[in-house]
Amino acid sequence: MTDPRGFWTVAPGRGELRPAALRAPGPDEVLVQALASGVSRGTEALVFAGRVPESQWDAMRAPLMEGRFPFPVKYGYATVGEAEGQRVFVLHPHQEAFVAPRAMCIPVPDAVPTRRAVLAANMETALNLLWDAAPLAGERVLVIGAGVVGLLAAALLARVPATTVTVVDLDPSRAALAERFGCRFALPQAAPREQELVVHASASEAGLRTALAAAAVEARIVEASWYGDQAPAVPLGEAFHARRLRLVASQVGMVAPAMRGRRSHAERLALALDLLADPAYDRLLQGPTRFRDLPEAMPILLAPGSLCQVIDYQER
Repeated sequence: MTDPRGFWTVAPGRGELRPAALRAPGPDEVLVQALASGVSRGTEALVFAGRVPESQWDAMRAPLMEGRFPFPVKYGYATVGEAEGQRVFVLHPHQEAFVAPRAMCIPVPDAVPTRRAVLAANMETALNLLWDAAPLAGERVLVIGAGVVGLLAAALLARVPATTVTVVDLDPSRAALAERFGCRFALPQAAPREQELVVHASASEAGLRTALAAAAVEARIVEASWYGDQAPAVPLGEAFHARRLRLVASQVGMVAPAMRGRRSHAERLALALDLLADPAYDRLLQGPTRFRDLPEAMPILLAPGSLCQVIDYQER
């Protein structure tokens, strides 16, 4: 392909396909032909709406994005492609073909289909969250927010021996997903109390309040949400200090302290891909949408309640 196109966000709620200059790969680079990519709804919705605060423009740069916040920007980080005869996962925006550093092209295991592999970036976030949370066998665990990252984190936490994991969400239809991953389900008003580990992934002030109310004495609350330019009011009065709660931020940009220096970013991403061998994760995928339709489709794909939307590059 001589004229690949990439998806650019050019104004709040508006995207377009633009030609991408495709140069010859250097000695440590490869040409990647995209097969599929995934829309990471939480972060990409904020980018698409122009809601990345100026103070975070540098921190929120994706590894291979182009442009500048707020606009125009080519953003995304969940592409599966073919390079040198093998499937690879690359933290690259939505684009038909591109040149990438060889070290950033992580082989996709044979046991992981192309569509499911687009979940790798979200699984990497969930894995890093688990390292930050340091779950213990037998703990009562609450995960608030049944989006993709919340459900992936819940699925991993449910593997810890003797844990009881409850997923909380406003949407009762998410109960079947939670149960498929070995978890219980509750609506916010029925969220169990006295939880020793709470993971908040709803990106809402109400969800964070539920997390604080549900936490047991000396519980850990891991905040996995990113609020963009919002400033949620957090009730750190009331019983927050009396219960000696710990509020911990988890963000995938750095390897969690427990594994920092032990696993590189590439090793963490490779492990995330290995974890996707379970076919149950196919339930988190929606679509596919053809890449050529992305400018018109993106506002719909980013609607609240969406899971991981798959973008298909093989149908021109």
